[in-house]
Parts: sequence; C-alpha cells; structure tokens
Amino acid sequence: MKKIIATVLLLSAFLPSFAQTGTVRGTVTDRSNGEPLFGVAAVVAGTTKGAVTDFDGKFEFQLEPGVYNLQFSFVSFERINITDVVVDAGEVTVLHNIMMNESVETLEAVVVSAEAIRSSETALLTVKRKSPALMDGISAASFDKIGDSDAGDAVKRVTGVSVEGGKYVFVRGLGDRYTKTMLNNVDIPGLDPDRNSLQIDIFPTSLLNNMMVAKSFTADMPADFTGGMVNIETKDFPDERIFDISVSTGFNPSMHFNDNYLSYKGSSTDWLGFDDGQRSLPQYAKETTIPTPLSAIGGQYTEQEVNTFVNSFDPNMAAQRSTSFMDYGVSATYGDQTSVGSGKLGYIFSLSYKNSTKYYDDVVYGEYQLSSDLSRNELQYSLIQDGERGESNVLLAGLAGLAYKTHLSKYKLMVMHLQNGESTAMKLNIDNDGDAAIGQSGYQASADNLSYNQRGLTNVMLNGEHNNSNGNWNVEWKLASTFSNMVDPDIRRTAFTITPSGNSVFSPGAGGYPSRTWRYLDEVNLVGKIDVARKYMFLGEDAKVKFGVSHVYKQRDYEILTYNMQFFGSQPDFGGDPDKVLEDQYIYPNGPVYFQTGNNTPNPNAYNSNLNNTAFYISNEFNPLTNLKAIVGLRAEKFTQRHTGRDIEYASFGENGNGNNLDNEKVLDALDLFPTVNLVYSLTETMNLRGSYSRTIARPSFKELSFAQIIDPMTNRIFDGGLYAFDGSWDGNLHESNINNFDLRWETYMQQGQILSVSAFYKTFQDPIELVRIPLQATSTEYQPRNVGDGTLFGLELEFRKNLDFIAQFLESFSINGNMTLVKSEIQMTDTEYVSRVNNARDGQTIENTRPMAGQAPYILNGGIGYDNSKLGMDVGLFYNVRGATLTIVGGGIFPDIYEQPFHSLNFNLNKSFGINRKSSVSFGIDNILNSERRVDYTGYKASNQPYTRYSPGTSFNVSYKLSI
Repeated sequence: MKKIIATVLLLSAFLPSFAQTGTVRGTVTDRSNGEPLFGVAAVVAGTTKGAVTDFDGKFEFQLEPGVYNLQFSFVSFERINITDVVVDAGEVTVLHNIMMNESVETLEAVVVSAEAIRSSETALLTVKRKSPALMDGISAASFDKIGDSDAGDAVKRVTGVSVEGGKYVFVRGLGDRYTKTMLNNVDIPGLDPDRNSLQIDIFPTSLLNNMMVAKSFTADMPADFTGGMVNIETKDFPDERIFDISVSTGFNPSMHFNDNYLSYKGSSTDWLGFDDGQRSLPQYAKETTIPTPLSAIGGQYTEQEVNTFVNSFDPNMAAQRSTSFMDYGVSATYGDQTSVGSGKLGYIFSLSYKNSTKYYDDVVYGEYQLSSDLSRNELQYSLIQDGERGESNVLLAGLAGLAYKTHLSKYKLMVMHLQNGESTAMKLNIDNDGDAAIGQSGYQASADNLSYNQRGLTNVMLNGEHNNSNGNWNVEWKLASTFSNMVDPDIRRTAFTITPSGNSVFSPGAGGYPSRTWRYLDEVNLVGKIDVARKYMFLGEDAKVKFGVSHVYKQRDYEILTYNMQFFGSQPDFGGDPDKVLEDQYIYPNGPVYFQTGNNTPNPNAYNSNLNNTAFYISNEFNPLTNLKAIVGLRAEKFTQRHTGRDIEYASFGENGNGNNLDNEKVLDALDLFPTVNLVYSLTETMNLRGSYSRTIARPSFKELSFAQIIDPMTNRIFDGGLYAFDGSWDGNLHESNINNFDLRWETYMQQGQILSVSAFYKTFQDPIELVRIPLQATSTEYQPRNVGDGTLFGLELEFRKNLDFIAQFLESFSINGNMTLVKSEIQMTDTEYVSRVNNARDGQTIENTRPMAGQAPYILNGGIGYDNSKLGMDVGLFYNVRGATLTIVGGGIFPDIYEQPFHSLNFNLNKSFGINRKSSVSFGIDNILNSERRVDYTGYKASNQPYTRYSPGTSFNVSYKLSI
C-alpha cells in the first residue's frame, strides 16, 4: 500500500508539469499544386523550438501557454510568418491550411494571421484547382460549418450530384450503373449487392476528411465508371482529439404516431438489424421431396411429419395494426493521436445506430399497356395494386481505424461492419382488368405481404505508404477484403381472390395461393493494389510518373427457394383472414392445408458467379509548355467473369431438353485498354481551362449476367437474367458497354471559397445496357437487362458560389450557391425496338429511330442560400434540388416507357454551436417542404401519365444534438 501511495504522489508531482504545455499541429502544402511539403522547418520566430514536416506535410511540437509568432521556411520557397498563434495548456492548436509559394528570388516573408488559416476548405479548393482530373468535393471544414450529420446529406452540395433516397450518389444525372463509390480509394461493395454505389449515409461527417467526386478518368482509377467516381476519405490522424456524441430524432406528421401503421411480429433481435432464427427455413425444406400428403401416402413421411413440417412455418400471415414511433439515432466517434516510440499512433472509432419508421397509406403499383385500339391514346391498365405500406429500418454501423506513422512510412488498418434490417408489411387491393387488357384474366383480390430483408457487410482494409528520404519516391499498397451476406427470410404473400358473390377464396388463376420465399446471397470481394510514384524534373519543371498494378476477385452464391400452399381436398372458408390459414384445425391431416415445393432440382434460381480483374497502368504528369500541365496515361484490364447456373428448361428436362447449363464457364472474357489524356492550362494563378479524353467501360452485374428469374413477392414483378434468350427479340448475349468521354471546363477561384465554373461534356456509348420490358410476356410483368443501340450524350454544367457582400457590407455573412447540369442524350434504337414501336404507334404519331438514354436525367438543379456567422456559431441554409424526368425502364410492343418523375426537394437546415469552444451544437432541419410526391410513371403519346410506383413521403422535421467532449 505504501508503494502505491508513493507512486501516486510521484505521478501527481509530474502531471502538473505535463499539463503546463500545449500542442501545435498543422499541415503545410505547396500552393501551386496542393500537395504536402516534406521537410519544411516550422519554428517559433527567434528560437530553435519547432519541428520539421513529414511526408504528409504534418508537423507537431509543444509550447508553454502563450501567444506566438511562427516561422516556416523551405528551400526555394517564400518564408511565411504566422502571427497570433494562441497556445493553451493541455489543448491542441491546429493550423490547417499553411500554403507556401515557390520563390523566384529572395523576398520578404509573407505575414499571415492565424485566424486566416483555421479552415481546410481553402486547401481543398487548391487540390481541386490543381487536380489532374476534373474534380469537385467537400471538406471536413464544410461538414463542421453546415452541420450535416452524415455523408449523404453533405454530398448533395457538390456540383452535378444528386442523391437517391439519401443513400446513393448519381453524378451528372447518370444512373447507378455509371457511378462508382470508393472508400479511401479502394473499391468495396455496398449493402445492396446489385448496386455499383456504396450506401454513403452510414458515415458520420465527424469521421471524414473529405469527399471528392472525380468526373474525368485518369489511369490510376478503375475503368468501370463514366458519370463520376465518389471517394470517401476517412481520418487517420485526427489533428485534435475527437470525442463526439450525437443524438437525433425525426418526426413526419403523416407517418409517426399513426395508429394505422402496418407491421408484423418478427424476432427478438430485429431492433439490431438481424433475425434471431424466427424466420429460418424449416427442417426438410431443402430436401428433394418434402413432407406432403402424397409423400405420406407413399410411406416416405408420416402424417405427423407432414403436420410438424407445416407447423414449422410461422403462422403469422397478416399485416397487423400498431402505432408507429418517431425516427431516432445515436452515434459516437472517438479519435486522437499519440507518440509511440519514434512514431505516432492515430486511432479513430465510430459507432452509429439509426431506426426509422415509414408509413404510406397511398402506395400504388400499376401495370399499364397501350390500347389495342390505335386511335386511342390513353393507356389501358392491366393491374393496379394500391393500399398501405409500413416499413421499419434499422442500420447499425461500426468502424475502427488504427494508423502508425514514422518519418518516412505510414501503416493503416480499418475494420468496418454494417448491419441492416428492414421489415415491411403491406395491405393491397388488387384490380386486374380482363376485359380490355391483353393477356389478363380479370379478378379482384386483397393481399397481405410480409417481408424482412437482412444485410450484413464486413470490410477489413490494410494499407501502407513508404517514402524515400528526399520524397522523390512514394510507394503505396492496399489490401482489402469484404464479406457480404443478404437474406430475405420467409417472404409471405397471402392474396384472397374476391368472387362475384363477395366471398374470399384462394384462386391459382387469379390472386394465387399463399406463398413463402427464402432468398440467400453470399459474396466475397478481395482487392489488392500497389501504386508507385516518382517525382522528377522535365524541361525544368516538376513532373511525376506513376504506375501500378491491382487485382480484384469477387464471388457470389445466390439461391431462391419457394413454397406454395396447397389443399388436399376442398378449400376451407377462412373468412378472408390470413392468420386463420395456418390454424391447427386446417393443417393436414386435421385439414387440407400443406406446402408444396416450388423448387426444381437442380434449381434454376441458384447460381454461382466469380470474376477476376487484373489491371496495370502507367501515367505521366508533366508540363510540356509554360502554364500547361498534361497528364497522359494508359490502363489495361484483363477481366474474366464465370458463371455456374441453368435455365428453367434445363432444370425441368435436363439433358433431354434444349435448355442451357453452365458450369463455371466464361461469360465475359476481355483484355481492354483505356487511354486517358487530361490537359490543364493555367490562364492565371486562379483560373484554369481544362480538357480531357478517356475511354471507360460499364459491365453487367452478377445478377444481370445469369439465368435467374427473380420475382418481387411484394409487387409480383419479375427480373429475368440477361442470359435468357427470347425468340426474335434477344439472343441472350449480354456484354459490356464501352464509353468514350470528352470534357472541357473553364474555372475561376476567388477569395473566401468563391468559385465560378462552366463545363461541357460529350460521351459516346457502344451497346449500353438498359432495363427493358419484355414485349412477349403479356400475362406477367417481366424485365430484362439488354444491350440496346449505340448512344450519345452532350451536357453543360454550371457552378457558382458567391458571397453577397458585393451588394452591401451587411450581407457579408450571406451567400448563394448553385449548380446546374443540362444533358441531351440519344439512343439509336435496334431494329427490334423500332419495329415494335412502329407497329403499336397511335394514329398521328411519328416514330423516330432515336430516344433518350435510360438512366440519364435531362437536367439537375441544385441551389441554395446560406447564412454563415462564425461569431454567433450559426449556419443556416435553404437548399433546393431536382432531377429531371428520367427514362427508367424501356418499353416495347404494347408496353409504354416508364419514367421517374421530378422530385422537387426543398430542405431547410440550421446549425447552432454553443459554448466558449463551440463544444456543443444543435441542428434543426425540415425535409421536403414542398411535400413533393415520389412518382415513377408510364408515359404515352398524348396520354396522361399513369402510375408504375407512387407514394407520398410527406414533410419531415429532424433535430439533432452533438456534444464534443
């Protein structure tokens, strides 16, 4: 005990001396290109106290409390004196944005106040201005100022960007196929395995350094993007300790505290985003022969085993009424850096939880056709499902990062896990038209649909960076593995057909028998890459050559299992109540109810796919003329995709039929070259003229390049894999699309982050992939990805950000910003599509052999007015966003085109920080002030738009509180 007391007293004696010092940290960059400067001397003026910057341009040293003038010097660069640097005991003073100019001759030192370099936003604009690629972005400084809680909210403010559902980024109006999202410059899949983009609302802004959107291609980037590539960069060495705790809540008057909310009984762990086994596949369900009355009569199973098998299915089949709760969330982020040996250790941890509830009482899912009467323009409905939908969505995200840095090297390890669970319950009225619609039987029905989607993603990323002593050589390597799992356990659909007399029955030719569906997806994604950069002199100017190699391996296993209810004898009267269907009195042998498998052996809806993509690139950045920078590169990708699967005919008849069966066979195999040229001409120090050319590619996904037929039990719509051939309209040869990209941009940068830029871009598409309504399938609603005719698009882009102090000085805290993208796209129709449109043209309608490109919006508008007063700690903004009507699914034959209609999003945001050091802040927001409706519509010649999908999200109010400890 005496030793412990003595130790405590000894530490107490030393701790005050440690607490008497403060820490100064900062970053020094080259003003000419935004790159970090290695070896800059940072000292207190008139002393030798200080440090030298490392390869990241970072420095750190300790000083006693006080106010200091710091001096920065570097060979062939102007000296900088920074005045009024305040150092407090036990605190960290951060100087984000120290930018040095090259010096032609010895000049007096540049003197800057410390207050002028607190924000890193200017540094980001320098990177953007000097970037070899055409690039836009948003920095951590903007995150703090605006108060956006996650990356999904923040990225909306980037030029030419729109965000779908608050999660997925579209660039320049191009859809998901042409946009790529990366994390720390590594390709990782998202929670939705069929999307090219990562769900970005999972990242709290306190975790991020910046988000950059590349709109032109350079050879060191993956070639499979066209509209843009979004890179999310997380912090590794926080400049100052981060300990942020935030809570949020949201209220939508049309959705929350609503007694009509629809849900159903799930499992005890649904609130954590996964099922605890309540919805697991019953025993014997995967056997070739499952327990049925016929198998019991044949002696394979007993009657009791049949009864037990049916009873093992969850008996809850009806959507239940309950009261919906508000949205809520909580997140915590902690990070710091410390000295370890001769290096520094940085660490950051983040955990977030979101629970959201949505209720729509006006959902509509419609199927429409062109009338068989060519003189009639109005569309004819074939099926309308309308009613109510309740959703409960849980997202749990955890991230941990460690980084260790010596003077010449850095190592980083990041582990991330995402867990998402969404429970959905629906009550729909079904109206099928059997009179005028082609291929329909005609009936009325009511349906209860229940589903649960569970997704998990684990990513582990390890990378290292190494530099030589003079900073001329840089080697960076990355290894990443991602394991994804998606399960739709026990999707239930119970549809009672309403007879003319008003009775509710199950009818296979109408509403159908009750069904249960299980879907499983497992995917592995492995990435390895190494990049080497060498700085050298060319014609007396700085130049850089960069080369590297990478390999990507992906594998997916997918399976769908379905089970349909049957009746061994006459059908009981259930009184239209789905929850009565599996009562014990009706289950065999007590009653006629049993389940029959809908799965062939082998299963046509099971497949395994894998791909290997090996890439090599070389790129050279140099100045061939004064003020002209050229970045010339070439990338090669050897891409091979293999597939194991079969179509329905082979599954039914085997080798005796004419079906197709693939066993790890190549479905894509190509060596592609992707040249790129980027030119940047500096008209002045703050004004650039850019031009670029590149070749990129868009490849089909695993699901698209398969034989799978995937039915959405909630809407009864069917996705057919692109390997299926349809006589006369599609040969089953789905392949990649090659794109040529041309860009031209003029940009000028002004003080206080003001900017003005004008861009033009042109793209050509060879055999683009689009989702097409299958014309031959009139009795069911089926879609398929297909290569269509060649396409082109031409676009213009305008961005501005301007303070209003030019009008009057009292408006200095106000600013306006906006960006606008206008696009004209055109697809040359295939002969099959053109003929089908001509044969179904309305009287007086002229059919051209071109149409707009699917997935390409004709315009994007982003605009806002902001008030930013740092003295008050207040930032207020009103933001507007809209994306023009976009062709989503290509029609054909009797089926009209389907367009996503504009959603006029007007949002208000206020962020107010409090306290001496602004350690706490409150944000308040209003989303969808205009109460705009989400609409995807069928369109026709001189016809009123009719609903494919419609619902009203309503206006929502959200409040969040963040405390920085």
